[in-house]
Amino acid sequence: MTVFLILTALILLSIAVWQVTKIFELSQSKPVNTQIANHKDNDIQGKLLLAFLIFLYLLTIYSFWAYNDVLLPESASEHGKEYDRLMWITYLIIFFVQIVTQALLHYFSYRFRGNKPEKKASFLAENDRLEFWWTVIPVVVLAGIILYGLYTWTEIMTVEENEDALVVELYAQQFNWKARYAGQDGQLGEANVRFLQDFGGLNLVGIDATDPNGMDDVVVTELHLPVNREVIFKMRSQDVLHSAYMPHFRAQMNTVPGMITEFAYTPTITTSEMRQNPQIISKIEKINKLREARSKDLVASGDFPLDPYEFDFLLLCNKICGASHYNMQMKIIVETAEEFENWLDQQPTFAQTIE
Repeated sequence: MTVFLILTALILLSIAVWQVTKIFELSQSKPVNTQIANHKDNDIQGKLLLAFLIFLYLLTIYSFWAYNDVLLPESASEHGKEYDRLMWITYLIIFFVQIVTQALLHYFSYRFRGNKPEKKASFLAENDRLEFWWTVIPVVVLAGIILYGLYTWTEIMTVEENEDALVVELYAQQFNWKARYAGQDGQLGEANVRFLQDFGGLNLVGIDATDPNGMDDVVVTELHLPVNREVIFKMRSQDVLHSAYMPHFRAQMNTVPGMITEFAYTPTITTSEMRQNPQIISKIEKINKLREARSKDLVASGDFPLDPYEFDFLLLCNKICGASHYNMQMKIIVETAEEFENWLDQQPTFAQTIE
Protein backbone atom coordinates (compact mmCIF):
# COMPACT_ATOMS: atom_id res chain seq x y z
CA MET A 1 0.00 0.00 0.00
CA THR A 2 2.87 2.36 0.84
CA VAL A 3 4.47 1.76 -2.56
CA PHE A 4 1.15 2.46 -4.28
CA LEU A 5 0.75 5.78 -2.41
CA ILE A 6 4.32 6.82 -3.24
CA LEU A 7 3.82 6.06 -6.94
CA THR A 8 0.52 7.97 -6.95
CA ALA A 9 2.18 10.98 -5.31
CA LEU A 10 5.03 10.94 -7.84
CA ILE A 11 2.59 10.79 -10.76
CA LEU A 12 0.52 13.69 -9.38
CA LEU A 13 3.69 15.69 -8.75
CA SER A 14 4.85 15.11 -12.33
CA ILE A 15 1.48 16.27 -13.67
CA ALA A 16 1.63 19.39 -11.49
CA VAL A 17 5.17 20.26 -12.70
CA TRP A 18 4.10 19.74 -16.30
CA GLN A 19 1.08 22.03 -15.90
CA VAL A 20 3.17 24.77 -14.23
CA THR A 21 5.67 24.55 -17.09
CA LYS A 22 2.91 24.98 -19.68
CA ILE A 23 1.50 28.00 -17.81
CA PHE A 24 4.97 29.55 -17.68
CA GLU A 25 5.44 29.06 -21.43
CA LEU A 26 2.09 30.69 -22.20
CA SER A 27 2.97 33.70 -20.06
CA GLN A 28 6.12 34.46 -22.02
CA SER A 29 6.21 36.47 -25.20
CA LYS A 30 7.35 34.18 -28.01
CA PRO A 31 10.04 35.30 -30.45
CA VAL A 32 9.24 35.22 -34.12
CA ASN A 33 10.11 31.80 -35.49
CA THR A 34 10.18 31.64 -39.27
CA GLN A 35 11.65 28.10 -39.36
CA ILE A 36 14.39 29.46 -41.64
CA ALA A 37 18.01 29.39 -40.50
CA ASN A 38 19.70 32.77 -40.44
CA HIS A 39 23.41 33.60 -40.66
CA LYS A 40 23.85 33.30 -36.91
CA ASP A 41 22.29 29.84 -36.91
CA ASN A 42 24.57 28.74 -39.75
CA ASP A 43 27.62 30.07 -37.92
CA ILE A 44 26.76 28.19 -34.71
CA GLN A 45 25.97 24.93 -36.50
CA GLY A 46 29.18 25.06 -38.53
CA LYS A 47 31.29 25.53 -35.42
CA LEU A 48 29.41 22.76 -33.61
CA LEU A 49 30.06 20.36 -36.49
CA LEU A 50 33.81 21.12 -36.36
CA ALA A 51 33.83 20.67 -32.57
CA PHE A 52 32.00 17.34 -32.94
CA LEU A 53 34.58 16.18 -35.51
CA ILE A 54 37.42 16.92 -33.06
CA PHE A 55 35.51 15.21 -30.23
CA LEU A 56 34.82 12.14 -32.41
CA TYR A 57 38.47 11.67 -33.34
CA LEU A 58 39.70 12.24 -29.79
CA LEU A 59 37.17 9.67 -28.56
CA THR A 60 38.36 7.18 -31.21
CA ILE A 61 42.01 7.63 -30.23
CA TYR A 62 41.17 7.27 -26.54
CA SER A 63 39.12 4.11 -27.19
CA PHE A 64 42.04 2.47 -29.03
CA TRP A 65 44.36 3.38 -26.16
CA ALA A 66 42.05 2.50 -23.25
CA TYR A 67 40.39 -0.65 -24.58
CA ASN A 68 43.18 -2.24 -26.58
CA ASP A 69 43.55 -4.97 -23.95
CA VAL A 70 40.09 -6.40 -24.66
CA LEU A 71 41.20 -7.61 -28.10
CA LEU A 72 42.05 -11.26 -28.59
CA PRO A 73 45.76 -12.16 -28.53
CA GLU A 74 47.56 -13.73 -31.47
CA SER A 75 45.80 -16.65 -33.09
CA ALA A 76 46.57 -20.09 -31.70
CA SER A 77 45.71 -21.87 -34.97
CA GLU A 78 47.38 -22.08 -38.35
CA HIS A 79 44.52 -20.59 -40.38
CA GLY A 80 43.92 -17.87 -37.78
CA LYS A 81 46.82 -15.77 -39.04
CA GLU A 82 45.17 -15.46 -42.47
CA TYR A 83 41.84 -14.75 -40.79
CA ASP A 84 43.37 -11.93 -38.71
CA ARG A 85 45.16 -10.51 -41.74
CA LEU A 86 41.88 -10.28 -43.66
CA MET A 87 40.17 -8.66 -40.68
CA TRP A 88 42.87 -6.00 -40.20
CA ILE A 89 43.04 -5.16 -43.91
CA THR A 90 39.27 -4.64 -43.86
CA TYR A 91 39.50 -2.52 -40.69
CA LEU A 92 42.25 -0.33 -42.15
CA ILE A 93 40.27 0.35 -45.32
CA ILE A 94 37.11 1.14 -43.35
CA PHE A 95 38.93 3.44 -40.92
CA PHE A 96 40.75 5.25 -43.73
CA VAL A 97 37.51 5.91 -45.63
CA GLN A 98 35.69 6.93 -42.44
CA ILE A 99 38.43 9.35 -41.36
CA VAL A 100 38.70 11.02 -44.77
CA THR A 101 34.97 11.28 -45.51
CA GLN A 102 33.99 12.48 -42.03
CA ALA A 103 36.82 15.02 -41.99
CA LEU A 104 35.77 16.44 -45.36
CA LEU A 105 32.07 16.46 -44.43
CA HIS A 106 32.56 18.36 -41.16
CA TYR A 107 35.29 20.64 -42.48
CA PHE A 108 33.29 21.81 -45.49
CA SER A 109 30.22 22.27 -43.29
CA TYR A 110 32.34 24.60 -41.15
CA ARG A 111 34.28 26.26 -43.99
CA PHE A 112 31.18 27.16 -46.01
CA ARG A 113 28.75 27.71 -43.17
CA GLY A 114 27.28 30.91 -44.62
CA ASN A 115 27.95 33.20 -41.67
CA LYS A 116 28.06 36.33 -43.84
CA PRO A 117 25.28 37.73 -46.02
CA GLU A 118 27.60 38.17 -49.01
CA LYS A 119 28.91 34.59 -48.89
CA LYS A 120 27.29 32.41 -51.53
CA ALA A 121 27.73 28.69 -52.05
CA SER A 122 28.88 27.65 -55.52
CA PHE A 123 26.82 25.05 -57.34
CA LEU A 124 28.30 22.40 -59.61
CA ALA A 125 25.65 20.74 -61.76
CA GLU A 126 27.79 17.78 -62.84
CA ASN A 127 31.34 16.56 -63.10
CA ASP A 128 31.72 13.36 -65.11
CA ARG A 129 35.35 12.80 -64.17
CA LEU A 130 34.68 13.16 -60.43
CA GLU A 131 31.63 10.91 -60.60
CA PHE A 132 33.63 8.33 -62.54
CA TRP A 133 36.37 8.13 -59.91
CA TRP A 134 34.10 8.04 -56.87
CA THR A 135 32.21 5.19 -58.52
CA VAL A 136 35.16 3.16 -59.84
CA ILE A 137 37.37 3.36 -56.72
CA PRO A 138 34.76 1.91 -54.28
CA VAL A 139 33.86 -0.80 -56.81
CA VAL A 140 37.49 -1.89 -57.21
CA VAL A 141 38.21 -1.79 -53.45
CA LEU A 142 35.04 -3.69 -52.49
CA ALA A 143 35.58 -6.26 -55.25
CA GLY A 144 39.13 -6.82 -53.98
CA ILE A 145 37.93 -7.33 -50.39
CA ILE A 146 35.18 -9.72 -51.51
CA LEU A 147 37.51 -11.81 -53.69
CA TYR A 148 40.15 -11.95 -50.96
CA GLY A 149 37.45 -12.90 -48.44
CA LEU A 150 36.09 -15.68 -50.68
CA TYR A 151 39.58 -17.07 -51.21
CA THR A 152 40.28 -17.02 -47.45
CA TRP A 153 36.87 -18.54 -46.67
CA THR A 154 37.46 -21.37 -49.14
CA GLU A 155 40.91 -22.09 -47.71
CA ILE A 156 39.61 -22.16 -44.13
CA MET A 157 36.39 -24.10 -44.71
CA THR A 158 37.75 -26.82 -47.01
CA VAL A 159 38.07 -29.97 -44.90
CA GLU A 160 40.21 -32.50 -46.75
CA GLU A 161 40.76 -36.15 -45.87
CA ASN A 162 43.99 -36.48 -43.94
CA GLU A 163 45.15 -39.79 -42.50
CA ASP A 164 47.36 -38.02 -39.96
CA ALA A 165 44.56 -35.74 -38.71
CA LEU A 166 42.93 -36.27 -35.35
CA VAL A 167 39.15 -36.71 -35.65
CA VAL A 168 37.15 -35.41 -32.67
CA GLU A 169 33.39 -35.30 -32.25
CA LEU A 170 31.93 -32.33 -30.38
CA TYR A 171 28.55 -33.10 -28.86
CA ALA A 172 26.37 -30.15 -27.83
CA GLN A 173 23.61 -30.46 -25.26
CA GLN A 174 21.77 -27.91 -23.13
CA PHE A 175 23.96 -26.77 -21.41
CA ASN A 176 27.28 -28.59 -21.75
CA TRP A 177 29.77 -29.98 -24.24
CA LYS A 178 31.24 -33.45 -24.58
CA ALA A 179 34.07 -34.63 -26.83
CA ARG A 180 34.52 -38.10 -28.35
CA TYR A 181 37.81 -39.51 -29.61
CA ALA A 182 38.29 -42.60 -31.77
CA GLY A 183 40.06 -45.50 -30.09
CA GLN A 184 42.83 -47.74 -31.41
CA ASP A 185 40.92 -48.45 -34.63
CA GLY A 186 41.01 -44.75 -35.55
CA GLN A 187 37.29 -44.67 -36.40
CA LEU A 188 34.40 -43.11 -34.54
CA GLY A 189 31.47 -45.48 -34.03
CA GLU A 190 27.95 -44.71 -35.23
CA ALA A 191 25.85 -42.66 -32.82
CA ASN A 192 22.26 -41.49 -32.51
CA VAL A 193 20.19 -39.70 -29.88
CA ARG A 194 17.93 -42.78 -29.69
CA PHE A 195 20.70 -44.60 -27.79
CA LEU A 196 21.17 -41.98 -25.06
CA GLN A 197 19.12 -43.92 -22.49
CA ASP A 198 21.03 -47.16 -23.01
CA PHE A 199 23.08 -48.60 -20.14
CA GLY A 200 21.35 -46.57 -17.44
CA GLY A 201 22.26 -43.20 -18.89
CA LEU A 202 25.98 -44.02 -19.21
CA ASN A 203 25.80 -43.61 -23.00
CA LEU A 204 26.48 -39.88 -22.87
CA VAL A 205 26.60 -39.18 -26.62
CA GLY A 206 24.35 -41.98 -27.93
CA ILE A 207 26.98 -44.42 -29.26
CA ASP A 208 25.52 -47.40 -31.12
CA ALA A 209 26.63 -50.40 -29.05
CA THR A 210 26.14 -52.73 -32.04
CA ASP A 211 28.89 -50.95 -33.96
CA PRO A 212 32.29 -52.42 -32.98
CA ASN A 213 34.04 -49.19 -34.06
CA GLY A 214 32.41 -47.37 -31.17
CA MET A 215 33.36 -49.68 -28.32
CA ASP A 216 36.87 -48.24 -27.97
CA ASP A 217 35.74 -44.63 -28.37
CA VAL A 218 36.58 -42.24 -25.52
CA VAL A 219 34.04 -39.68 -24.25
CA VAL A 220 35.33 -36.80 -22.10
CA THR A 221 34.20 -33.43 -20.76
CA GLU A 222 37.58 -31.71 -21.20
CA LEU A 223 38.97 -31.24 -24.70
CA HIS A 224 42.65 -32.07 -25.21
CA LEU A 225 44.38 -31.34 -28.52
CA PRO A 226 47.94 -32.06 -29.74
CA VAL A 227 49.88 -29.05 -30.99
CA ASN A 228 50.88 -28.83 -34.68
CA ARG A 229 48.51 -31.60 -35.72
CA GLU A 230 45.38 -31.03 -37.77
CA VAL A 231 42.15 -31.65 -35.89
CA ILE A 232 38.92 -32.40 -37.78
CA PHE A 233 35.84 -31.67 -35.69
CA LYS A 234 32.59 -33.46 -36.42
CA MET A 235 29.78 -31.71 -34.55
CA ARG A 236 26.36 -32.88 -33.41
CA SER A 237 23.59 -31.35 -31.30
CA GLN A 238 21.21 -33.27 -29.06
CA ASP A 239 18.45 -30.68 -28.71
CA VAL A 240 18.60 -27.17 -30.20
CA LEU A 241 20.86 -25.12 -32.45
CA HIS A 242 24.19 -24.43 -30.75
CA SER A 243 27.39 -22.89 -32.07
CA ALA A 244 30.85 -24.24 -31.31
CA TYR A 245 32.94 -21.11 -30.82
CA MET A 246 36.68 -21.26 -30.07
CA PRO A 247 37.78 -17.61 -30.23
CA HIS A 248 41.50 -18.09 -29.66
CA PHE A 249 41.59 -20.47 -32.64
CA ARG A 250 39.38 -18.21 -34.81
CA ALA A 251 36.95 -21.08 -35.25
CA GLN A 252 33.16 -21.24 -35.16
CA MET A 253 30.62 -23.67 -36.57
CA ASN A 254 26.94 -24.25 -35.85
CA THR A 255 25.88 -27.60 -34.40
CA VAL A 256 22.53 -28.57 -35.88
CA PRO A 257 20.17 -31.28 -34.56
CA GLY A 258 19.86 -34.14 -37.04
CA MET A 259 23.02 -33.46 -39.02
CA ILE A 260 26.82 -33.46 -38.70
CA THR A 261 28.77 -30.25 -39.38
CA GLU A 262 32.54 -30.12 -39.81
CA PHE A 263 35.39 -27.74 -39.16
CA ALA A 264 39.16 -28.28 -39.06
CA TYR A 265 42.18 -26.38 -37.80
CA THR A 266 45.73 -26.98 -36.63
CA PRO A 267 46.65 -25.68 -33.13
CA THR A 268 50.02 -23.94 -33.14
CA ILE A 269 50.41 -22.73 -29.54
CA THR A 270 50.12 -24.85 -26.43
CA THR A 271 48.19 -23.74 -23.35
CA SER A 272 51.41 -23.33 -21.35
CA GLU A 273 52.97 -21.21 -24.12
CA MET A 274 49.90 -18.97 -24.34
CA ARG A 275 50.00 -18.43 -20.59
CA GLN A 276 53.48 -16.89 -21.07
CA ASN A 277 52.20 -14.43 -23.69
CA PRO A 278 52.74 -10.87 -22.31
CA GLN A 279 49.28 -9.80 -23.51
CA ILE A 280 47.66 -12.75 -21.72
CA ILE A 281 49.68 -12.08 -18.56
CA SER A 282 48.46 -8.47 -18.57
CA LYS A 283 44.85 -9.57 -19.06
CA ILE A 284 45.03 -12.13 -16.25
CA GLU A 285 46.51 -9.57 -13.85
CA LYS A 286 43.67 -7.18 -14.63
CA ILE A 287 41.03 -9.89 -14.21
CA ASN A 288 42.49 -11.06 -10.89
CA LYS A 289 42.54 -7.51 -9.52
CA LEU A 290 38.82 -7.28 -10.26
CA ARG A 291 38.21 -10.72 -8.73
CA GLU A 292 40.19 -9.75 -5.63
CA ALA A 293 38.08 -6.62 -5.14
CA ARG A 294 34.91 -8.67 -5.65
CA SER A 295 36.14 -11.30 -3.18
CA LYS A 296 36.42 -8.69 -0.45
CA ASP A 297 32.74 -7.83 -0.91
CA LEU A 298 31.79 -11.52 -0.91
CA VAL A 299 33.75 -12.22 2.28
CA ALA A 300 32.18 -9.18 3.95
CA SER A 301 28.72 -10.57 3.14
CA GLY A 302 29.63 -14.05 4.42
CA ASP A 303 30.22 -15.74 1.05
CA PHE A 304 33.32 -17.56 -0.22
CA PRO A 305 35.99 -15.55 -2.08
CA LEU A 306 36.71 -16.08 -5.76
CA ASP A 307 39.71 -18.20 -6.70
CA PRO A 308 42.46 -16.56 -8.80
CA TYR A 309 41.80 -16.95 -12.53
CA GLU A 310 44.22 -18.86 -14.77
CA PHE A 311 44.09 -18.65 -18.55
CA ASP A 312 42.63 -21.55 -20.52
CA PHE A 313 41.45 -21.95 -24.09
CA LEU A 314 37.68 -22.37 -24.11
CA LEU A 315 34.98 -23.89 -26.26
CA LEU A 316 31.88 -21.69 -25.93
CA CYS A 317 28.36 -21.74 -27.29
CA ASN A 318 27.75 -18.69 -29.45
CA LYS A 319 24.00 -19.19 -29.88
CA ILE A 320 21.47 -18.13 -27.26
CA CYS A 321 20.30 -21.68 -26.59
CA GLY A 322 18.40 -21.28 -23.31
CA ALA A 323 18.51 -20.04 -19.74
CA SER A 324 22.02 -21.36 -18.95
CA HIS A 325 23.55 -20.52 -22.33
CA TYR A 326 26.09 -18.21 -20.63
CA ASN A 327 27.57 -21.17 -18.74
CA MET A 328 27.89 -23.59 -21.68
CA GLN A 329 31.64 -23.95 -22.06
CA MET A 330 34.39 -26.54 -22.02
CA LYS A 331 38.09 -26.18 -21.28
CA ILE A 332 40.51 -26.82 -24.16
CA ILE A 333 44.04 -27.94 -23.33
CA VAL A 334 46.60 -27.83 -26.14
CA GLU A 335 49.69 -29.88 -25.34
CA THR A 336 52.55 -31.75 -26.96
CA ALA A 337 51.83 -34.95 -28.90
CA GLU A 338 53.41 -37.08 -26.17
CA GLU A 339 51.38 -35.41 -23.41
CA PHE A 340 48.21 -35.85 -25.46
CA GLU A 341 48.80 -39.56 -26.09
CA ASN A 342 49.55 -40.15 -22.40
CA TRP A 343 46.34 -38.38 -21.40
CA LEU A 344 44.23 -40.25 -23.97
CA ASP A 345 45.62 -43.63 -22.83
CA GLN A 346 44.41 -42.91 -19.29
CA GLN A 347 40.78 -42.26 -20.34
CA PRO A 348 38.24 -45.14 -20.09
CA THR A 349 36.77 -46.42 -23.35
CA PHE A 350 33.03 -46.74 -23.98
CA ALA A 351 33.24 -50.49 -23.42
CA GLN A 352 34.89 -49.96 -20.03
CA THR A 353 32.33 -47.33 -19.06
CA ILE A 354 29.30 -49.56 -19.63
CA GLU A 355 30.76 -52.69 -18.01
